[in-house]
Amino acid sequence: MTPPWLPRLGWGALRLLPIVLLAAGWELLASSGQVTPFMLPRLSAVIVRIYDDALTGELFLNVGLTLYRALVGFMIAAVGGVLLGAAMARSVSVRWFFDPIISVGFPMPKIAFLPIMILWLGLFDLSKIAMIVLDAIFPVVTATVAGLNSVERELIWSARNMGASERELMWQVMLPAALPQILTGLQVSLPLSLIVAVVAEMAMGGYGLGGAMMTASGFADSRGVFAGIVEIAAVGYGLIKLMSFLRRRLLLWHQEALEPSTA
Repeated sequence: MTPPWLPRLGWGALRLLPIVLLAAGWELLASSGQVTPFMLPRLSAVIVRIYDDALTGELFLNVGLTLYRALVGFMIAAVGGVLLGAAMARSVSVRWFFDPIISVGFPMPKIAFLPIMILWLGLFDLSKIAMIVLDAIFPVVTATVAGLNSVERELIWSARNMGASERELMWQVMLPAALPQILTGLQVSLPLSLIVAVVAEMAMGGYGLGGAMMTASGFADSRGVFAGIVEIAAVGYGLIKLMSFLRRRLLLWHQEALEPSTA
């Protein structure tokens, strides 16, 4: 009898096949002599560089700082975005005030505020986290507003007829019903937080994955630059998978949990 975990293991290995092919293609191209090691170092050499950085502790320092900034900014954006989105969905005056700001700010490249953040907050963690919050809060706000506005009116009327207060209506009925869309906004916001953290580190310097890549670039250290790319890809992949796992756990009661998932 086939163990139940064997098909899942095989499917997981099959889904990694494109990454394996990409890695093999990278190694073959870099070894072919068509490009110089400076333009494209071999993947095996990049992995050795990552291993050396791990032995010295530099890898863990840079990854830890980047994750700290990204996750702190994400958490602030998540809490603030849900609260603001809920206020906009429930209050006409709040929505009247913030809706134009959200409409103008969402499509705007927030990186334009980077010089202002440097002037106001300096080059350290506070300015980098502020940039992350500024970028990551918009998807959470819009997803929360859309989710709450899409809650079935019959559900709200039924809760009110049963004597639910406005607070109970929000926390026990509307937010759980809007949770799938809110989580979608958070799934967009989390990788965006990592992206902004790396970009801010590149612009401001210092430790972190982005800063380490710029330092390596300044010393014409091609292996160091590509090592940063691989590290950022691995961290981003881990964050996306973690968010997908949390979504499945939080939505065990929801219809989508009963449907086949490719996450």
